[in-house]
Amino acid sequence: MTKLNIQDRMIRSISNRAGEVFLRSDFEGMGSQSQVSRGLSTLVSAGRIVRIGYGVFAKAKVSSISGKPIPRQPLEVLTQEALKKLGVVPELGKAQTEYAKGDSTQIPMQTVFNTGRRRISRKITVGNRTASYENNYRTTA
Repeated sequence: MTKLNIQDRMIRSISNRAGEVFLRSDFEGMGSQSQVSRGLSTLVSAGRIVRIGYGVFAKAKVSSISGKPIPRQPLEVLTQEALKKLGVVPELGKAQTEYAKGDSTQIPMQTVFNTGRRRISRKITVGNRTASYENNYRTTA
């Protein structure tokens, strides 16, 4: 029986996962930090995965238009899954909630996630689109 190298173990782990998003910390037990970093960067350059944020990656497919690797799901789905993995309970933002309830006829241009009382500074980006966040706390002046 041959021993799998770290890249092969990462590929196997990624393909066996149910979700689309995974964190760098998911691979901590497979090797040292530098080995995991090299493995992830090799998988990104090979087009197996795409980086959507700092330490956040998504499964990839080849674009039928450009031929380059792109995430298999849209930004909204990936952001929601990534936030859940990071321990944040995301909800739809105010504009989406009002539109869904019928309180507004304005169709939201982008999806905004309400992160409750947490402030999120992490960027999650797919192509030229970046996820937006809002929260429930107010600043006092």
